[in-house]
Amino acid sequence: MSAAGQAGPTATAPPAPGPPPADGPSPRRPLALRLLARPEVGVFLGAAAVFVFFLIAAPSLRSGGSMATVLYQSSTIGLMALPVALLMIGGEFDLSAGVAVVSSALTASMLSYQLTVNVWAGVVVALVLSLAIGAFNGWMMVRTGLPSFLVTLGTFLILQGVNLAVTKLVTDNVATDDISDMDGFGQARRVFASSFDVGGVEVKITVVWWLVFAALATWVLLRTRYGNWVFAVGGDQESARAVGVPVTFTKITLFMAVGFGAWFVGMHELFSFNTVQSGEGVGQELIYIAASVIGGCLLTGGQGSAIGPVFGAFMFGMVNQGIVYAGWNPDWFKAFLGVMLLGATLVNLWVRRTATRR
Repeated sequence: MSAAGQAGPTATAPPAPGPPPADGPSPRRPLALRLLARPEVGVFLGAAAVFVFFLIAAPSLRSGGSMATVLYQSSTIGLMALPVALLMIGGEFDLSAGVAVVSSALTASMLSYQLTVNVWAGVVVALVLSLAIGAFNGWMMVRTGLPSFLVTLGTFLILQGVNLAVTKLVTDNVATDDISDMDGFGQARRVFASSFDVGGVEVKITVVWWLVFAALATWVLLRTRYGNWVFAVGGDQESARAVGVPVTFTKITLFMAVGFGAWFVGMHELFSFNTVQSGEGVGQELIYIAASVIGGCLLTGGQGSAIGPVFGAFMFGMVNQGIVYAGWNPDWFKAFLGVMLLGATLVNLWVRRTATRR
């Protein structure tokens, strides 16, 4: 047999190599996907849907005065939701935020009334106390390594008991005395609880403060080194520390920002109603956290914005007042909030998956 007959099948020649991949940046993702990657997009769409729904369901809500009421209701939630959102982006949350608002108002009211001093003295002392509570929460969490849930739950219970016990001890009542006739009250009221006229519609000053603080928080997050630190410690605390991010400073100051928000809202409540009920504030912390979650902040930290909680708070205000203007049973309010929270969480999950899909 010839050698040619003994030979096996001829090996197939390898295919010619294709052209080398082109250098340069990869193609940009579509604009729609880039927009979906923004954490506030989902809540903006949700807020628009809720807005349109209640405009149809409650025609009386279409007036300027009704919308001013919705904005006011939203602002009282949004002023606290902003610092709570920043804290959540940093990977923590504060269960004492609701009662801290009342603690601040009680401090300013009782100190001013019992010592018969200018109400601004009480306002300043209340600010110091609120910042101290925030610093304590942050320091305790960093020092002990305990979850912020446990630390702030303890602070919540402490403040709730102290608010009621001290108020009863000092005033022999569960509410503080009326301070409307004290020195400095008018000035403080103009700062924290005044109104102004826009086209014949009375708008509360808290709406302006809410938008100003939202713009400031957005600038801090997106344009400052501190904003980078917030995202870094929320994303991966140890990695952030390894590259030089001052984790302890960032965490403590975020808790102090919540304390500042509690002080501001507390001063608004005090100078709006002239007196404070010591048992209020319980449960509000969940509203602030829910508004932040609806606004695109993750409980695990590292993602979120300051604009998202603005829309989240607006949704709360819209539902709260929309139910009233529609003539529905207000007992359904919390049920609506629960549906909104679950719906927003699912939308945020879908938005993240869609934005990262290739």
